[in-house]
Amino acid sequence: MPAIRTTGHFTFADWKEHAVSPEDTAPRLAHAAVTNTFSGGIEAAGTTCEYSIAYVTGKTGTFTGMELLTGRIDGREGAFVLEERGRFDDEGTVHCTFEVVAGSGTGELSGLRGSGTFTARHGEASVAYDFAYELG
Repeated sequence: MPAIRTTGHFTFADWKEHAVSPEDTAPRLAHAAVTNTFSGGIEAAGTTCEYSIAYVTGKTGTFTGMELLTGRIDGREGAFVLEERGRFDDEGTVHCTFEVVAGSGTGELSGLRGSGTFTARHGEASVAYDFAYELG
């Protein structure tokens, strides 16, 4: 069965970041706890997301994270975890790829597999995502 493609948007409901290494050095490390709300093919309010961030300069770097979403995908209810990897440039643009953590789907999302992308531009309130998935 071919993957099903769905799209939508998410918004940042909350972002709390704190330094892990001295803030006046480069490179430096930070940790962020983030809450997002998804709409469209993925419907999930108040997600739980944790990022580890490496700032290479004051404005550029990379990140990895895990995000727990509880809600629906195209009307099917359950929860799942996304593993996220990305980078950000000196203009504040974030490029991210994400993948469903194997075995993390629950309820009607049991057996969920999939991956997607998003690009967030500095100052945008809503971020478009693209997600391709299969249910086993």
